Amino acid sequence: MFSNFLKSLSILKKFLFINLVIFLIIGILTALYISNAKPNLIKNKTSKHIQIINNTIEHILRLNIKFEEEDIRKFLFSTRFLFQNLDRVILFDNQFNLVGDTDTLDLDPRSFSSRLDIVELEILDEEKSKKIVETKNINKEKTVSFKDVLTNYSWSKDYGKPFTFIQEGYDQFLLTTVKNITLNGVNIGYLAISENANDVKSAIDERKTFILRTAIFIIIVIFVFSFVLNRYFLKPIKNLVAYTKIIKEKSKKKTNINELKSRNDELGTLSNSLDDMTSELQKRISHAENFSTDLVHEIRNPLTSLKSASEILNETDDQSQRSKLISILNHDVQRIERLITDYSQILKDEVALSKEKMKKINLKLIARSVVDDFNNIYEAKRGIKIMLNDQDDQEEYFINGIENRIEQIIANLLDNSISFSDDNKKILVEIYKGDKDKIIFKVIDEGKGFKETDTKKIFNRFYSNRPDTFGEHSGLGLNIVKNLVELHSATINASNNVTQEGANVEIVFPKV
Repeated sequence: MFSNFLKSLSILKKFLFINLVIFLIIGILTALYISNAKPNLIKNKTSKHIQIINNTIEHILRLNIKFEEEDIRKFLFSTRFLFQNLDRVILFDNQFNLVGDTDTLDLDPRSFSSRLDIVELEILDEEKSKKIVETKNINKEKTVSFKDVLTNYSWSKDYGKPFTFIQEGYDQFLLTTVKNITLNGVNIGYLAISENANDVKSAIDERKTFILRTAIFIIIVIFVFSFVLNRYFLKPIKNLVAYTKIIKEKSKKKTNINELKSRNDELGTLSNSLDDMTSELQKRISHAENFSTDLVHEIRNPLTSLKSASEILNETDDQSQRSKLISILNHDVQRIERLITDYSQILKDEVALSKEKMKKINLKLIARSVVDDFNNIYEAKRGIKIMLNDQDDQEEYFINGIENRIEQIIANLLDNSISFSDDNKKILVEIYKGDKDKIIFKVIDEGKGFKETDTKKIFNRFYSNRPDTFGEHSGLGLNIVKNLVELHSATINASNNVTQEGANVEIVFPKV
């Protein structure tokens, strides 16, 4: 179902959806990282607290300090070097009564330095101590009852182990660790130390800020990339798709991909290839439709003649008349057969041409081979001599082409010239280089020449001006030649000879 959902999305939507999924996965992993980072930082702080608590408890036990206010006050002053970087140290007896609190000591700011100088203690009355505590607790949003914390701690299953809790306000992140003090297996009191761990909060806030900035940056990058992807890639592809749909549906909507064709990137190349392919397909379709129409038209005439001759044949008893009608029937059948055979050959040629590839070939060698084959047949049969005249025997005439198709072109031209030539005539085949090193191929005969003023007509399908041999030729030979010549990016022209009787056909091949 998910795969079907993805398939139904456009490329842009797929891109955005996949990015959203990745973004959510990264967001979840980031949230897990942040949630784990805070406990890890607190754990590091707690380990330092535990070390200080253990050292403090060791001093209390070693010095045999009683959990009374006077002894505890002296102890706090004498061991203040243990509590560097701590904000507050509190001691309670085993009844949860406060016996020592650094917040109630009016100490010199240097008291918690590393100096071990003796500082004179100030005896504080209850009112002044309360005032100092209130002053130091100002701006604190919440005050935790240590008595409640100690009560819960004493009843918990982790009693005897250090216990850490936090007080988090708007401007502070207070970390407090509590542990009981035992002497000979008996609990004699509790020690709590507090540290303003704003660096933990700052570290978490910095990570959150960094992640937020990164997320915003990634969103902007995705947005920009999506815009570029849609504007310069997906939208042109949509235009190409619309173009192909219009062509497929034969819609009358105007299509214009010239803007895409003018691009110098892969989409421009694709647009040009697609347009060329579409034009070629349309040309082939039009060619096939016209060809089929012409073929139907050409077959209709002999069919009509066949029908008329067969009807008359059934009605007449005259043997001479029946012989003429049978001759007409045979002639029309041969004509239809010739048309279908040539048409079938053209279709086969078109299929073969789509599979064959051009390569560099020597036109002179191919022409010599074809000329020799024709001489072997027609010189003995009709006395017609075909002469190959290349201006320089040492010169090579290379073209880009398909070898068997070039043979077909030359053979069809020679066959056409022979059909117009009388016996014992000559046909000249010339190969030479023209302007800009173009290769010129000519077939010059001594036949009757062309009667048409416009010689371009002779290359049309089914065109044949042979009143004396009507029906013996399909009129497709020269049309096949023209199609093959155009396939090789060459041009073909026909004209009558100026200085002698006959005609010549000229093909101009482009320079390799």
